[in-house]
Amino acid sequence: MFFRKLCLFSFLTPLEVKTKFYSSEMSDLFLEVQIQNISSSTVFIQKVSLKPSEMYTGAELNTVNQAGEDECTFGTRPILQSMEGRQYLYHLQLKQEFSEKAGTIRGLTKMGKLDIEWKRNPGEMAILRTIQLEREALVYGNMKLSLETIPDTVILEDPFHITCKITNCGDRKMKLFLKTCDTDSIRWCGSSGRYLGKLPPNSSLHFTLTLLSLKLGLQSVSGIWITEKLLKKTYVCDDVAKVCVISSMIKMKS
Repeated sequence: MFFRKLCLFSFLTPLEVKTKFYSSEMSDLFLEVQIQNISSSTVFIQKVSLKPSEMYTGAELNTVNQAGEDECTFGTRPILQSMEGRQYLYHLQLKQEFSEKAGTIRGLTKMGKLDIEWKRNPGEMAILRTIQLEREALVYGNMKLSLETIPDTVILEDPFHITCKITNCGDRKMKLFLKTCDTDSIRWCGSSGRYLGKLPPNSSLHFTLTLLSLKLGLQSVSGIWITEKLLKKTYVCDDVAKVCVISSMIKMKS
């Protein structure tokens, strides 16, 4: 009458979930989610959804356009057979109001959560599995250089423009000087050096550069040197982006 026994039952989920973040030059993130059914029976995946943190907006990249309508890349089949797996891809973009704060973040960062609704058999109530997403923030040091605009395709030996952004991630004011150095495939146009001005902590400045490519194919944008005059430290920024260089004859035909 007064005896009560508490039993703890372990619940083994049939789904193995792996997540991985990928960074781009434009400060965007891509999240890859791998879901595999590691049980011996069939599992029904009812819904997989991403809820990003307040710093980011999220978009699914798991649909294709067919006859003007978006359809899931996995079709209408929700079944996941034993040892079968799927890959989901999401695009996370930093909100404009958090762009200045991003460079000062250190350690683990909460990126939101991933909700997976699944069930064993049709007609059953779905089981919700929630995965908290975390990512180790990239450490840029005292200064971060990123690209704001760059063309996807350029013409061989035709000048084009890129817009760069420098963020002061440190706690002291910077005095910046820019120098551009030619490479075997890239030539910079205009003056090779100029003074960019003073940059307070946790703030950014933009500048535009003109360059041209001497080789066809996918070329790397390199040769940007930023010197901090107060500390007398030079940051060498190579391979900051890739650009596809095509012939003028291909452009005329298209």
